[in-house]
Formats: sequence, C-alpha cells, structure tokens
Amino acid sequence: MKICDLTQFYSPVSGGVKRYIAEKVAYLHRYSPQDEHVLIIPGEADEVRREGRATVHTIKSPLISKTSRYRALLRLGAVERVLTSERPDIIESGDPYQMAWKALASGKTLRIPVVAFYHSHFPEAYLRSTAKFFGRTATEFSMEMARRYVKALYNRFARTLVPSPALGALIAEWGVRNVENIDLGVDVDVFQPVPEDAAETRGRLGIPAGRIVLLYVGRLASEKNTRTLFQAFEILRRSQPGSYQLLITGDGTQRGLLQNLQKTGDDVIWQPYCPDARELARLYRSADLFVHPGVQETFGLVTLEAQACGTPVIGIHGSYMDRIIFTDQAGWARENSSEALAQAIVDAGRPSRSEAAALSENVSRHYSWRHVFDRLFEIYREVIAER
Repeated sequence: MKICDLTQFYSPVSGGVKRYIAEKVAYLHRYSPQDEHVLIIPGEADEVRREGRATVHTIKSPLISKTSRYRALLRLGAVERVLTSERPDIIESGDPYQMAWKALASGKTLRIPVVAFYHSHFPEAYLRSTAKFFGRTATEFSMEMARRYVKALYNRFARTLVPSPALGALIAEWGVRNVENIDLGVDVDVFQPVPEDAAETRGRLGIPAGRIVLLYVGRLASEKNTRTLFQAFEILRRSQPGSYQLLITGDGTQRGLLQNLQKTGDDVIWQPYCPDARELARLYRSADLFVHPGVQETFGLVTLEAQACGTPVIGIHGSYMDRIIFTDQAGWARENSSEALAQAIVDAGRPSRSEAAALSENVSRHYSWRHVFDRLFEIYREVIAER
C-alpha cells in the first residue's frame, strides 16, 4: 500500500499536523514494511527527497506568514504531476481549502480513493472570533455558510477522519455522513517521566530555584487563545511576584505580546521552536504545570505529551481537549478569561510529582502512536478495498 499525504498545514516550524505525519512515517518504517509513504507539501523550492520507503515532494509556494512560515500551495498542476507519477493507493487530504478540492479531483481522474483528516475545526476557530468586528448577524450568516461548505466538501471523501467523538458528532449533525473517529497519539518511548531531568533542565535554562514553572507549547495565535495566557501571567506576576516562571515554546502572530511580557521581567523564557522531540520532552518534565488556554482545540496533542512526561495540565473548560485529560479538572477555569485562568493556576499550586508515573501510564495505555496507526491503516485498507 502506498499512502499519500497532501497538505498545506506544514512548515519547518509547524506543530500537530507535522508531528502526526512524521509519526506516521516512523510507524510505517518500524511496523509496516510492505507499505510506502508519499508527502506533498509547499516549500521554498521544488524538491524531491527520498528516505527508504518515504518520499517528500516539496512544491515551490509563496510564503503567507513569516512567523509560522506557512505557504500557500497554489500550483495545482504540479500536484497533479506528482500524483500521476507516484500513483498512490490512497490520498489523505490534510486541510479544507484548495488542496482538498484538488485531492478529490485528482483522485477521481486517477481512480484513487481519497480520505480527509479534519485537523482544524476552522468554522469555530476563525469565524467565531470575527463576531466582535462584524456583529452577531454577520457571524451567524458566515457560520451557516461554513456549515454548508463543510457538508458539501467532506461528503465527497471516502472517510472524514476526526480526532474527537464530540467533534465528529457535531459535523455529522451538520450533515457529514462518512465520519470516522481516530485519535492522535504520543511516542511513549520519548515522552515519559524522568524525575532527575527537571533540575538539570531548569539549571540549564537559568530558572531560579523555588519558582513554579508554567509551560506552554504551541502557536502564539488568537485561535490558540495565547493572549489570555499572557494576561493571566501578568496577573500572577502582580499578585505573587517572583513565584512563577513562564516557559514558552512556539511562535506566531502574537509573538509581540509575548516579547512585551518578556521585556518587563526576568520570569519569561521564550524558545520560538524546538525541533528535537527529546529536548521537548525535557521541557515538559521541567515544568510544574502545563498551561493550555485553548478553547477551540480539536484534540490537544501537546497536552497528551505533557501528561506522558508526568506533568499535569491546567486549562479552560469547554474544548474537545477535555476528554484527554487524566487528572481532576475540577480546578480548571470555568470561563474564558485571564482572571479565571490565573486563579486556576494559583489553586493548582505546585502539584506533587508522586502521581507522575500513573499519569504517564494512562496516556501510554490509551494513546500510543502504534495503537493509533494500527487502526488508521485498517481504515486505509477498508477504503481501498471498497474502491
């Protein structure tokens, strides 16, 4: 079986989608020796890279964000040529824009089945945030158009893979008939508790002894609600000076807000990107709390990674991420405000590390990548057989 992933949601510094694809290739190399993988993504130049049974086709595309380094893959003819030459057995589309329609059109022409992964619930993430600018009526009209678009697009795929049962139920309610739930996972060989790591990493980063370390990993963007996190930290800084340390790994359009926060104290450390999974695991282990302010997450992969390292998570109730939290969420913020998030962090205090092993074991039992991809590859084979 030759699998092709086609997506624009991919850049040198991107997060969840890139991790998902990288782990899929690693699974294929380790557990599926009869299969091959092809990846088609935008990039700085036309390029083909081959590594064993995995091939990456980069298509020269214009840059649309200097911080996230995302590009718009507009050369549809080039995509068609790659698909024609590679002739995969199945195509997986990873975004809801022009690449999704191209995947469907090429699949029909070449008689290749096409599935979609609903990585981002874009109607909620992007359209709801416009309400304060355009008003409720315009926003509701836009949401209705988005619902129609989702139904029209995703019913054309053989399967729509969704990383949350609740989200799957929602788009099924909108009229999408081919929904299949598939969770994301964690490399449990890398993301696991190593108690002695915390002190070493804190020392290397220059974090003063005694501070409660708060970690966030992800894009700095409005759809990730990072402004609320930064404002919550300002509240903590004023109310309990010198008690907390904020450690951020990620970049995005709200980097200016973070840089302003960083200028006004020695209690903020920012790393725009961490390409090495083992170093990222050390950062998770160095934190007392992983703070995720997102309220529009379709899954929340970073929260799984943090828990796999034994680090508990604090966030805001109400996203699809809630179901993958293995600690008591009674102390989570009940409203999307900086004041509520700051109070949730204060109430959490400095959690005990005594339950780190149990927390990690829960993640390992339910969300290892091997378990995830065993199921995903079964779905691929079902779709190919139906075709």
